[in-house]
Amino acid sequence: MSERRLQAENLHLWRGDRHVLKGVRFAVNAGECLQITGGNGAGKTSLLRTLSGIMYPEEGSITWCGSDIRKDLQAYHGDLAYIGHEPPLKPDLTATENLLYWVGIRRRLDKEAIERELDRMGADQWRSRPIRTLSAGQKRRVALAGLLLMAAPLWLLDEPTTNLDAAGQKLVGALIEEHLARGGLAVAAIHHELEVSSAVIRRLELSSK
Repeated sequence: MSERRLQAENLHLWRGDRHVLKGVRFAVNAGECLQITGGNGAGKTSLLRTLSGIMYPEEGSITWCGSDIRKDLQAYHGDLAYIGHEPPLKPDLTATENLLYWVGIRRRLDKEAIERELDRMGADQWRSRPIRTLSAGQKRRVALAGLLLMAAPLWLLDEPTTNLDAAGQKLVGALIEEHLARGGLAVAAIHHELEVSSAVIRRLELSSK
């Protein structure tokens, strides 16, 4: 396989009559994080959804490890973990049960691995409670545990620190830095700087005009 690299060339995307993405291009390599910034309506979430293969651009291309993602979308999806605004958690299941179901459909898991990541997320007091009883910040921590358990080289993150306190925001920065140190890549849509070493950060600002 070619060296891990995510590249976008001349992406154009319309939603109805609105030209959301206008010639977006970037490249991010193994060990790097791309921070996508821009005001409301600038297209940050649309770009992440396009990079994930959920949305189709009218023009341009996206390549992963040198190959167009559309050539084998299933294989590409096997290499990425995408965490949106609302992670796919079932309200009546516990944190542990959700991770067994959500991540378990992608790769074989043992309960010890799940409990280990929930420990890291500080879930001692609430891991066995139904998701519907958890705060927004606790749900975000369950999603972060799922992100780690997916063991995917490419992370696509939409506002990963949303609803987290200061300690949670630092945790996100630490998780990303560890992922990059292992040779992973991350693309994050954000409203403020992630707490990640500037040496591994690339930046892309989208305009809402």
